[in-house]
Parts: sequence; structure tokens; C-alpha cells
Amino acid sequence: MKVLVTGAAGTIGRVVTAGLADHGHDVVGLDRRPVPDGWSGTWHTLDCADPDAVDAAFAQERLDAVVHLAGEPGSTDLGTALTSHALTTAALLDAMVEHGVPRIVYASSNHAVGLTPRRDVVGADARPRPDTFYGVAKVAAEALLSLYADRHGIDAVACRIGSFRDRPETQRQLATWLSPGDCVRMVEAALTATAPGFAVVYGISANTRGWWDLAPGRALGYEPQDDAEAHAATIAARPGDDAEAAHVGGDWATPAFDRPAFERR
Repeated sequence: MKVLVTGAAGTIGRVVTAGLADHGHDVVGLDRRPVPDGWSGTWHTLDCADPDAVDAAFAQERLDAVVHLAGEPGSTDLGTALTSHALTTAALLDAMVEHGVPRIVYASSNHAVGLTPRRDVVGADARPRPDTFYGVAKVAAEALLSLYADRHGIDAVACRIGSFRDRPETQRQLATWLSPGDCVRMVEAALTATAPGFAVVYGISANTRGWWDLAPGRALGYEPQDDAEAHAATIAARPGDDAEAAHVGGDWATPAFDRPAFERR
């Protein structure tokens, strides 16, 4: 399968591109940053928010799928968030329709449901409760995936990623951790599942203390193999642990991350 990976120079992108290559895929990299040292395949340096540049890149390739990882990872104002996450997704989807690319795997986020109070395990059918404009933009991107799945028959899997780390570092991450190995397994499953249509899965490992339902991912063939509990003895309690556990978005759900939609001078 020939797969375009956006955000290929990023933290998750570097892991996913290597993992997909190990699975035998022909990986095409795309990022705003120039081609990294040691990259041996095709690379496109462009901004996914530029639909003309995206279309030109698609015209040069005969792609089978897209893995969309690009985007500003922090909490920003509304305009920046929508451009970085929703408009980039729209540009890719338009190019997919134009060039007949049938599948996209999208790096959504747990922050799409971040203001959900932390009580029971959260399912993929939980209503959107974004905790920041970052979360709002991820919800908007998921809505675009649903629209293009319904209108154009694109298979679109939104992976609501928890805490991607080499190992968990906080009490919250004992519930939300996604290991590098499981991240690759999740993306591979989303790329190869038979006719998923529009689907939402939670991007976490098989954590004993997990807050999100892994059943939708397992239905697509995602079988996580790591568990944050193996690291629990090394993680000390911190004063902010209780606040981070109040909502599934952690500290992003606290007043410290509240901000106006428009930054006025």
C-alpha cells in the first residue's frame, strides 16, 4: 500500500513512518519541515492548509491511503486551531476525492471529549465535549471525515490519541498512555480493516487503568500489547494528580486552559 503520512517529521510521524515501512508499505512523507537526514523515500515539503499545494502533491503520486498526523500540538486560539486541524483535513479530503484515494487515518485527540467528567469508561459514541479550541478543531475534523465518508464513500478512521510517550510519566498517563509500538499497530489496523466507513477509535494501549473503551479499535483489528501498569511503580504521586483525574482531558480541562476565541489587542 502506498501511504502518504503528513506530519512525517514529527514525534509520532517518525515512529509511524518507520513502522509502516516495516509492515511493507511504500511511505511518502509530507511535512512543513524539509526532508530529514536519512530519509530514503519520496518527500513533500508543504503546508497541508494550502489546498493547491496538497493537490499538486497528490497529482505526483498514486496513493492508496493517507495518514494525517500534521497539526499544531498545543492549545491555541480558535482560528489557529481550525486552520491547523480542520482546514488541513479538508484540503486532504478534497485531494483524495479528486485523485481517487479511498482511505484516511486521522490523528484526532482525547481532547475532543476532554470535558467529559471522569467516572465510567468513555465510549466512541460519547458526545463531543472538547476542553479547548484544540479539542473543538479535532471535533470539526472528525465531522469532516464523517461528511466525506457519507458523501464520497471514503473510509475514514479517527484515532483519538491519548498520551503518546516512550513510557508513561504521570498518574494520568497510567490511564491514557499510547506506546510507540501500539501506535503503529493502531494505524496499521486502521489502514487495513475491511470497509470501516467512518469510525472513531481510542488511541491508548491496553492500560489496566484505561479511561476509554478499546472495543471499537479491536473491532477494526487493533490489538494493543502494552500496558502502562508495568511502569506504575516508577511514577510518584504529584499535587496535580486529582485535578487531572477529574475530567478525561486532564489539566487541559482545568481553568488554566480557558481562553477567549479571539485574542484582542
